[in-house]
Amino acid sequence: MPPPLVPPPQYRIGDVARQAGVSAANIRYYEKEGLLTPAAREDNSYRLYSADDVHRLRFIRLCRAMDMSLAEVRTLLELDWSRKADCEAARVALDEHLQHVRSRLAELRSLEADLLALRNRCDGTDAHCRIIEALHERADAQPPAAPAGSAGKRHV
Repeated sequence: MPPPLVPPPQYRIGDVARQAGVSAANIRYYEKEGLLTPAAREDNSYRLYSADDVHRLRFIRLCRAMDMSLAEVRTLLELDWSRKADCEAARVALDEHLQHVRSRLAELRSLEADLLALRNRCDGTDAHCRIIEALHERADAQPPAAPAGSAGKRHV
């Protein structure tokens, strides 16, 4: 028996972008990053995508909305939901991401406390603004910036 026929790609990039909720630029970027197989081309060079591509883009969008890095999304895309070993790999990936989220939450709580303390320095009744004064003092106390490209690696 011959294998079932796979329907040909049927959507242009604008249609796929609307259906998946991402921009055409995102689609091209995900192709470049290897998260999406480069699209087939029509004779006029327009990209053509399938319903599977729409699903994959929705999956990517969902993961990115959960603040997952491209590497994390790539890992999850490579897993097979019917293999027990891949289920464990997905759990490990999510556990690692949860740790990142928890660290980021701690950073944000600290930032919130710092901003509240700064905000409480001035009630608007003084001759000059204590908030702006404090910001200028902090700016002068800052160490020189590290050279471009040497900063710590961000998650996303």
